[in-house]
Amino acid sequence: MKQKRLNHYRRNYHLLVFLIPALVLVFIFSYIPMYGILIAFQNYVPGDPIFSMKADWVGILHFRSFLNDFRFEQLMINTFLLSLFGFLIGFPLPIIIALLLNSMRSSKASKRLQTIFYAPHFISVIVLVGMLHLLFGEYGFINNLAISLGGEKYSYFLEANAFRSLFILSGNWQDFGWSAIIYLAALSGVDPTLHEAAVVDGASRFQRIIHIDLPAIFPTISILLILSIGNLMGVGYEKVLLMQTGGNISVSEVISTYVYKTGLTGFPDFSYATAIGVFNSLINVILLIFANTMAKRFSENSLW
Repeated sequence: MKQKRLNHYRRNYHLLVFLIPALVLVFIFSYIPMYGILIAFQNYVPGDPIFSMKADWVGILHFRSFLNDFRFEQLMINTFLLSLFGFLIGFPLPIIIALLLNSMRSSKASKRLQTIFYAPHFISVIVLVGMLHLLFGEYGFINNLAISLGGEKYSYFLEANAFRSLFILSGNWQDFGWSAIIYLAALSGVDPTLHEAAVVDGASRFQRIIHIDLPAIFPTISILLILSIGNLMGVGYEKVLLMQTGGNISVSEVISTYVYKTGLTGFPDFSYATAIGVFNSLINVILLIFANTMAKRFSENSLW
């Protein structure tokens, strides 16, 4: 068995060489900085030695403080709801778009639509939020249109009820086309003779999508589903912070923005902010393990 593995590595050594730069990059920027997690167990002040018994070690004090924080429940709910609704809309949407684009009769029209769908991905977050202000701001296009039709203004950025819809739908609009690339790549490997045989048997286009295309990309869907669940609590702070106002802060304050404010603004508390970040990461790890276990139990596709 070992000899077979050695022979396999020798035959494919050039592929392993190509992996070296990626491994080095991940090691330098992902693994080496992980020693900073120790700050979560200290009362850290910039300049203090992290690897030292003389450091002010406090154990899990900061984790207990966060669990007892009066904002804990609201932060967890806001983060979970943003992630969950974004996942429920954003995960199946690229799959549907990829299947529809792949089944189009005109390849030229399909490529043009792909370009249109990909384009929003290259818009920066700050430009996207600026576009939202131009459309939904107090003096934006939507409010001006409503007034011209005899309606009233609606403060989309000041009303808590509008924040989640704006955040989730704009995010999915920006990323669904780019996410569909993976599924389109998987669909390109489907044997055309399967479709030809299905057409001869009288299968409709929809039946071919259900019985040929969808099973072909199911392994890809499974892996991406596991990764998506593993990052379910990973709402970034940049876009939320740009859209956040005094009127919607009750629903827009999430774990990542709280960490940013606690660790980098006002009187920063580096240890407390690090502890919150570690806590959030642990939840994602637990979700990842759970998703992988379920995938292994109900299908043949899993990460490990």
